[in-house]
Amino acid sequence: MQLVLATNNPDKMAEIKRLLDDLPVTVLTREDFLEFPDPEETGQTLRENALIKARTIGEFTGLPALAEDTGLEVDALDGAPGVYSSRYAGPDATYDDNCRKLLASLEGVPPGERTARFRCVAVVWWGENDYDVAEGVAEGFITTEKGGEGGFGYDPVFYYPPLQRRFSELTMDEKNRVSHRGRALQQVRDLILQRLRRTVTDGRHGE
Repeated sequence: MQLVLATNNPDKMAEIKRLLDDLPVTVLTREDFLEFPDPEETGQTLRENALIKARTIGEFTGLPALAEDTGLEVDALDGAPGVYSSRYAGPDATYDDNCRKLLASLEGVPPGERTARFRCVAVVWWGENDYDVAEGVAEGFITTEKGGEGGFGYDPVFYYPPLQRRFSELTMDEKNRVSHRGRALQQVRDLILQRLRRTVTDGRHGE
């Protein structure tokens, strides 16, 4: 099976490929194609955006496609930035821009009231009207300053209580075991394996 990652974000590519690297699947990225669309995320929810990306890339390549959309939900900000997390500080915002705006928005909010969660919705597009959805959540707190040197996005300000560290202070393997994206992709792994087993079974029945 070939599976195309429907993302142009190299950091997400690295994490997803690491989570799928032991499956009997050839994972393709934008680097494997002469052209690769950049779907406009016009959805109002993470699920809608993930589906838009998976469908667009699946139809463009003619192959199964995997997309995900992730949002950081901060309780003190009524769930913001949410679906707008990647562009919280503007359409061309950098990771640092978004983190700085978030910390400024939470200035004066005490530690116990800085609860937040990462939410990831992943979609595997198999073909028209044939797709699977998975979701993962990681609960934590927003710190008062950036820290750590790993990860990306809001990882430098997201503290994960069970490991007593920021996501930016975890190795990729540690993060993948507990993160929102890791939890969603574990479900995706199961969905892919189910599809592979079904394909093999259908093939045998057709002999």
